[in-house]
Amino acid sequence: MSVSAIVGINWGDEGKGRMVDLLTSDFDYVVRYQGGGNAGHTVINEYGKFALHLLPSGIFRGGVVNVIGNGVALDPENLLKEIREVTSKGVTVGPDNLKISERASLLLPWHRDLDALEEARLADKKYGSTKQGIAPFYSDKYQKKTVLAGELFYPDELREHLLSIMEWKNLTLVNVYGAKPYTFEMLESWIAEYAEPLKPYITDASSLLESAYADGKNILFEAQLGSLRDLDYGIYPYTTSSNTTAAFAPVGSGLFSAVIDETIGVVKAYSTCVGEGPFVCEMFGDEAEKLRIAGGEFGAKTGRPRRVGPIDLVATRYGVKVQAATCVALTKLDILGYMSDIPVCRAYEIDGRITEEFPFPVLLSKAKPVIEYVKGWNCDISGVRRYEDLPVEAREYVELVESAIGCRIKYVSVGPERDSVIIR
Repeated sequence: MSVSAIVGINWGDEGKGRMVDLLTSDFDYVVRYQGGGNAGHTVINEYGKFALHLLPSGIFRGGVVNVIGNGVALDPENLLKEIREVTSKGVTVGPDNLKISERASLLLPWHRDLDALEEARLADKKYGSTKQGIAPFYSDKYQKKTVLAGELFYPDELREHLLSIMEWKNLTLVNVYGAKPYTFEMLESWIAEYAEPLKPYITDASSLLESAYADGKNILFEAQLGSLRDLDYGIYPYTTSSNTTAAFAPVGSGLFSAVIDETIGVVKAYSTCVGEGPFVCEMFGDEAEKLRIAGGEFGAKTGRPRRVGPIDLVATRYGVKVQAATCVALTKLDILGYMSDIPVCRAYEIDGRITEEFPFPVLLSKAKPVIEYVKGWNCDISGVRRYEDLPVEAREYVELVESAIGCRIKYVSVGPERDSVIIR
């Protein structure tokens, strides 16, 4: 039996989906335990190229049971769209291989409305939301103002609950933002179109996973985003609204007895960031554009250009600690092949003092990157499958990162395809 987690070490977009897709041949269950449809996991395999936002990345593997846990912001509109997209490419999705926790809360249409309205109100002080309703959803969840997926099986109770929440929510929409109120007829129509079709997938996921765990099944937890977007330990307030850490997996999945054997932290060979907030190692100008184009760095959900920079060893070392990572997957090493000299952010300078410790969030705006350069390998390494066949400069880069972050690099990804990986 193996219980593992694949998590992001930095700002998200590290390549977690491709690692889940690679490793799911060894697992019976893949579980999404937090987050929502505001970020995407890009997967390339024999079915094509996909950007998954809610579906667990194990959906492409026959025999794997995929679970959307109670900690996820369950967006019925986006989930149905994803199911239709992957099934149109020949992927099988049904109640046998996709399970939704009855305790997952529904992301309702007003959550997206409120997200967009608040970002507009904040103007130049906005948080960089993807406007998928995530922050309003989690705010409502902690105010106990959401509807559980399991309530769909109890229409009388659901109606009473929705009416109560709608009355409260309309006060905010109308009186704070001057927006139009919702009617119950609007909600009924939305429930019928988007939520009812999901009922065959809804189950007691906690009991399902506890039974699987007791039977010795192999279980993989899949996280969204990365350490630096964690609500409690990230670059607050420029974070997501859930806990992105492996430590949250037992809570967000309902597998309370889980003991995680291996936490695989995913790190990109350079840094990328979507959205607002401090990004100390950020590159600008032509240098940034070359890296952005070489790496295809555009958001899987939004399509907007990602901010880019050299690998940030300060942030990465911190992210490894936050995730308690036992090993690392270093992705997109092949992208750096065009550089003669590769920049590395070794430390930060804050008020004239050099530090290798990740600072408290309010100090990040003062931090300046301390950059060093290492020799590049100036060739295409995408076809390499054995570590010893990498150019010496590429191996030296991997080992420099490994030493600086204090965690073993077990996987080195040299391309987006499932088999484009070196296992050390």
